[in-house]
Amino acid sequence: MAEFELIADGLRFPEAPVVMDDGSVIVVEIEAKRITRCWPGGKKEVIAVPGGGPNGLAIGPDGKLYCCNNGGFNYVESNGYLAPHGIAEDYSGGRIERIDIDTGEVEILYKSGDHGVTLRGPNDIMFDAHGGFWFTDHGKVDYAARCHDIVGIFYAKADGSFIEEVIFPSYNPNGIGLSPDGTKLYAAETYTCRLTQFNIVAPGKVDDAAGPGGPGIPLYRPAGYKFFDSLAMEASGNICVATIGECGISVVSPAGELVEFVATDDIFTTNIAFGGPDRQDAYITLSGTGRLVKTRWARPGLQLQY
Repeated sequence: MAEFELIADGLRFPEAPVVMDDGSVIVVEIEAKRITRCWPGGKKEVIAVPGGGPNGLAIGPDGKLYCCNNGGFNYVESNGYLAPHGIAEDYSGGRIERIDIDTGEVEILYKSGDHGVTLRGPNDIMFDAHGGFWFTDHGKVDYAARCHDIVGIFYAKADGSFIEEVIFPSYNPNGIGLSPDGTKLYAAETYTCRLTQFNIVAPGKVDDAAGPGGPGIPLYRPAGYKFFDSLAMEASGNICVATIGECGISVVSPAGELVEFVATDDIFTTNIAFGGPDRQDAYITLSGTGRLVKTRWARPGLQLQY
């Protein structure tokens, strides 16, 4: 197992680390419905409380945070782990929010029904070179009604003028990422544990290539009892997928081969992000035990657009 430095603990299901220039890392605390800034040494500061279920985060072209808000989960605590469990009793609707880091002001940029789209549980987000962003909708499970949403993958503009469901259906899409040259879109589905590739033909558009499971080309699927969560890209084009069950990060090449598996000690290993002068500082959220940790990575992460 790699060596990990503890950056912060006591977090309530942290995800979506955003590495800032001052060495701090902003994360969501999904269960606590807030966004928190963490510094090495354990200092924490709540910068916004959007409510619902703040999930994916990314810095946009205006320097603000763009947040995928899933509307909220119920949670259970067992054997030292906190875990999401179905749709929240106070579910407040899926939405995309824009957050001012300095003031904590939260603006709803897109909500379900805008431009004819349905948003159930927006999850992960990545900006492209054109100032727009791709995001996944993971959907919701309603155990009482014995039903599970069928959802998709979206593209939207940062100014609030355009949003479209580009890919449908996708089965519990979670992590999303773009190849270094911007020609490939990658999405990780949780329960199918599939990593899928889509060919981008224009901003916010993909071709109609499809595999036996629907839209997109199947790239990688591991054996065993595992689930995929969020992902981040390496500068080389490798895809680093947080893996639940086996506990760690699966590094997959653009050719669909497992490059390596970096083990952790939390069954709910959910996100990874890169920072540092060489982008080889990897920040990983260990959500079940409420920790943000740091380790040195073998290869540099991809420089994000913003």
